[in-house]
This record gives sequence, C-alpha cells and structure tokens, in this order.
Amino acid sequence: MIKKVDYKVKNSFIFPGQGCQKEGMGKELYENYSAAQEIFEEANEFLGRRISDIMFDGSEEELMETINTQPAVFVYEVALAKTQSEILPDVVAGHSLGEFAALVVNGTISFKDGLNLVLNRALISQEVCSNFETAMAAVIGLEDDYIKRRVHEIFNESGEPIYFANYNGPGQVVITGSKKGIRLACKSFRKEGAKKAVPLPIGGSFHSPYMKEAELELGKIINSIEFKKPVCPIYQCVDAEVHSDPIEIKNNLIIHITNSVQWTSMVRNMVRDGVSEFYEVGTDDTLQKMVARMYPDKNVLSLLDIPFYNNIKSFKGD
Repeated sequence: MIKKVDYKVKNSFIFPGQGCQKEGMGKELYENYSAAQEIFEEANEFLGRRISDIMFDGSEEELMETINTQPAVFVYEVALAKTQSEILPDVVAGHSLGEFAALVVNGTISFKDGLNLVLNRALISQEVCSNFETAMAAVIGLEDDYIKRRVHEIFNESGEPIYFANYNGPGQVVITGSKKGIRLACKSFRKEGAKKAVPLPIGGSFHSPYMKEAELELGKIINSIEFKKPVCPIYQCVDAEVHSDPIEIKNNLIIHITNSVQWTSMVRNMVRDGVSEFYEVGTDDTLQKMVARMYPDKNVLSLLDIPFYNNIKSFKGD
C-alpha cells in the first residue's frame, strides 16, 4: 500500500551516509555554537574517548578507521541539524547510515541511543565482513532493469552472488557480492556500455544477505531501545515509503542492513508528497547532486547554505 504524509509538506532534511567524512569536520560548528559543542561533548563522554579530536584534528587515515568513521558522520550530522533553528524539516530521510541521524533529528530515538546503534553497527559489521570475501562497486550509465537481468545471468553462469546495495538515481547504482562476482560484473558492464563500473574502497558487502548475522545482532540492540512517535515523518531506506509509527520504523531499521537502499524511490516519493526543498545535512553535496539530477527544478541546498551559517566556513572551500 502506498503511504503519503497526511499534511502539507514543503522541505526535507536529507542525511548522507558513510563516505562524507572529511578532515576537520565539525570544528567550526564546535567553535561557534554552544548547541553543537554540547552534542560533541556528549558523544565524547558516551564513547569514553574524544571522537571530536579525531574529527577536528585527526588524519584522513584515522577518520577511515571503522571505529571512527560511522560515529563521526553521525555526530556531525546531528550537531549540524540541531544547531540551527531557521528551518525545521517537514520530513526527513537518510541514505544508509544517514537514517540513524535522521531518526535522532525527528525525535524517534535519543542521541545516545542513536550513537550506541551506530557504534555497534560499525563494529558488528566489521566482524561479519571479515568472514567473507566480498566487495562493492559503482555502476553508472546503464538502466537498472538491464543491470538486474545481467547480474542474474552472471550468477547463473558463475555461481557468484551479486546484489543491489544502493539505488542512487536513474542509471546510478551500487552493487555488492563476492569479490569474484563484482570483478566479473564490472568487466561485463564496462564492455556493455557503462560510463563507469568500478570497485569501491569499501571492505564488506553492506545492504545484502551477507549481513544477516549483523542484522540479528544489531536487531537485539534495536529492540531494546525506546522508539517514540516522531515529530515529523521519515522516508526509510528499505521500502522508500513514509513512516510515523514507531513500531514500523523500528522493524524497518532492523532489516536496514540486509536490504537495498532505495534512494531513487525515496526521492521520488518525497516529491510525490509535495517536497520542493531539499536540505542536505552533511559535509558535502553528495545527495544534492543525486536529487538535482532527478529534479533540476527543485530547490536543493546544503543546510550550511542558509543565512544562519554565513559566519562559518563550509567544507566546499567557500
């Protein structure tokens, strides 16, 4: 059944996932806004170490460490969203890891519970990924239906499993599976006209059946957390539909790690429901580019672009 929000919507906050981490992320927020400083210090206290020091002054290599990457992205996004009050979202949506920050910002879960989930997500996933020889790859320039047919054919020919991890926009997907399967798929897609078919520097097979053990372990933690009625709805990755019921949101989050990220459909559904302004809550313009390609007539910005943040530097070099 297609769901729609039951009130007029205009803007959405969209939260990117892993990969948007940058050296120095959050330092300007910490130095200029007490609300951000409180969030960073709460994270430091909860983690028992100063993740803020890694974010502000650590190297790219340190930020890439599993124990740092996902908490850093999560903390930054929550701090950025919570710092400003000029714009409040009518709806929220997160791409993969970004869904956890979105759930904090819309009041479904507490900041500490979100941080605990993100930390465990990183550690559990790393352990599960070490049990398999898997990989991920970006494929650009081929129709989704064509890729679906070909990965099925490649599986039948080779026995190597391949899955869709992310649908990032028309003709833009991320596939995942065995290392051999991904190599075979990339080689085939390049020959068949893909603009790009390249492995990603990511160890593991996120958003695939390979993560079933992680789903079970993380699911236990998710079930132990209180999910409240959100102040605004969220479009979730697993089905791309809008949700306000805490039980539905919790159940979708449990299966989040083994299911594809339906970002293409999430954006379409937000526009279907009246969203005309998209504000990316992140360090760069990753999601903005995806949305703008699909809907060039919509207002697509970074939250850092609004006047409230004119007195701090952005991560675009402005």
